[in-house]
Amino acid sequence: MAVVNSVRPNSTPLLEVRGIVKNYPGVLALDRVHFDVRCSEVHCLAGENGAGKSTLIEIIGGSYSKDEGIILIDGNEVEFSSPKHAQEMGIAVLHQDLPVLPFLSVAENIFLARQPKTKLGFVNYSEMYKRARRWLDIIQADINPQTPLGNLSMARQQLVSIAKALSLEARVIIFDEPSAVLTSVELERLFEIINSLKQEGRGITYISHRLEEIFEIGDRVTVLRNGRLVGTELIRKINKDTLIKMLVGREIVETTGEVIKKDKGKKRETVLTVKGLNRSGVFKDIDFKVDRGEILGIYGLVGSGRTELVRSIIGADPLDEGEIYLYDQKVKISSPKDAIKLGICLAPEDRKRQGLFLGKSVQENITLPSLKKLKRACFLNYKKIAGYASVFVKKMKIVTPGLSQKVRFLSGGNQQKVVLAKWLGMNLKVFFFDEPTRGIDVGAKEEIRNLIRELAHQGKSIIMISSEIPEILRLSDRIVVMYSGRITKELSRDEANKEKLIAYSMGVT
Repeated sequence: MAVVNSVRPNSTPLLEVRGIVKNYPGVLALDRVHFDVRCSEVHCLAGENGAGKSTLIEIIGGSYSKDEGIILIDGNEVEFSSPKHAQEMGIAVLHQDLPVLPFLSVAENIFLARQPKTKLGFVNYSEMYKRARRWLDIIQADINPQTPLGNLSMARQQLVSIAKALSLEARVIIFDEPSAVLTSVELERLFEIINSLKQEGRGITYISHRLEEIFEIGDRVTVLRNGRLVGTELIRKINKDTLIKMLVGREIVETTGEVIKKDKGKKRETVLTVKGLNRSGVFKDIDFKVDRGEILGIYGLVGSGRTELVRSIIGADPLDEGEIYLYDQKVKISSPKDAIKLGICLAPEDRKRQGLFLGKSVQENITLPSLKKLKRACFLNYKKIAGYASVFVKKMKIVTPGLSQKVRFLSGGNQQKVVLAKWLGMNLKVFFFDEPTRGIDVGAKEEIRNLIRELAHQGKSIIMISSEIPEILRLSDRIVVMYSGRITKELSRDEANKEKLIAYSMGVT
């Protein structure tokens, strides 16, 4: 999709920050950072996890206070007292970690604290649903405004968050990893929306770890590293290699999916088989198998039933009917606990809410599933526990001040490594990965992809959901494509390509 570069380099920025400093105990999160957003441009903000991007956005959005520096709107200095104040000044932030109230409806989340009122001062629900429907239609999200938000998948919650950001009709809109759970079709629509906003004269800040998105949608890019400004460049004047060097200070060599050699034609042992899995209104007639040492990819658009399927297989959600076999033995899985006992685990899509105890330490999160073997008689052996956690912190290259650090304070990539580390010390046979590299930086992405390949090389069976077509093509031995709760096609690595995945994911047969 072509993007018109209409930046006016000499115009007064809609938003500008100068010399921003932010300190946390023991950490200098931002060190005199400069950044601006101009009329009719998409200014991308890039950096590895922990670079300071989210901290900068929280300051611009009024959630955090700055220690030093100034913020200017249209050249006039301002001091934001709250997120609401920033919104009133024309700034809307679509956060990476979706700020949702699950028990409220979609419409109530979109218009939280600004619901339309009747003449008597009561919430005008019919008008609110009507307005919510309008914004959802603009982004082509087939979502009922009256549905409780907690009933939706992460991807659909992301669409609601996009609708909310657009409904604010702000002059500066900040998109923080909006595409993390969107597939190529939803992403294409999002870029169309961003282009329309740009042509209306809005200023867009777009944060993404996906370098291809930056080159497709951006006019300029600013790179942060370790809280410092590396530089700002026009997109048309740099290439991918240059940007990667700015991001990480070194070259990143992307390994091809052919690093792990497999014996083609050699019959391998089937580990997991599912037959006739059905869940009313979610998925139907699901059959597939995965062999020892194989990576099976699952691809589909938002609403295809991918995440719901794997959650039902591991017992997190109910199945209406169907059979699951492990090494040709029929098994009954009624809960994730049953799945773990059988040697099956899930690294979930929503790592913060479903994969981690954010208020607990790195050590506690890593060792939780393995505590039974870390005992001395009836008591926990804390020396053994610390040694066990240390092994996996080193193995996974988890960047943390120490084992006692609360997981909530780690970067997204390091949080994901903790999710994976807690399963590696157990004798598991089948690993489900749901969006394993979602929202993490380019270096950590490749580390996790290599870990998945290594697990397969060790003989583990891998089922991986990914919205990133290049990732699923590079890692998978076979790919099953889902549409509207059904498998529409199974493709070998040699058969699969981007065009086929998109076509089958849209119901083409």
